[in-house]
Amino acid sequence: WSIYWIIHKEFVPPGQTVNAVFYVEVLTKLRKHIAHVQPAIVNNWRLHHDNAPSHTAFCVVEYLAQHKVATLPQPPYSPNLAPPDVFLFPRIKLTLKGKHHASAKALQEAVKRELNSIPFQAFLEAYENWKTRWQQCVDAEGCYFEKF
Repeated sequence: WSIYWIIHKEFVPPGQTVNAVFYVEVLTKLRKHIAHVQPAIVNNWRLHHDNAPSHTAFCVVEYLAQHKVATLPQPPYSPNLAPPDVFLFPRIKLTLKGKHHASAKALQEAVKRELNSIPFQAFLEAYENWKTRWQQCVDAEGCYFEKF
């Protein structure tokens, strides 16, 4: 997502392992989507992802370098710096909690509806909160902290 909206949504297919090869496929789709919806930034955007093995594998690093995609560093064991973990996932979980869906497709549609209903202002606030958490990480010299 950007500070304005979700740029790309993709569900992991059943049985698919999120490995480096799969992640490169997702990044390829993301780049194409950015070129389509925000062509002005296609060569000037930054990626923030965590240190999962599928994100740090050589083929991923190589792909990002080949396509000149800058990445923001992610301190290890810092889930409070990952916007999806503190903004998107809790929001979806809260909305879907206690609801039953007849199929995986119905659940995916409910998730899409929730993601599409997030107001512009919420993304801006999440971005500002993310910057605050980053500053706290810098102030803590990269050490883990729980309260932010």
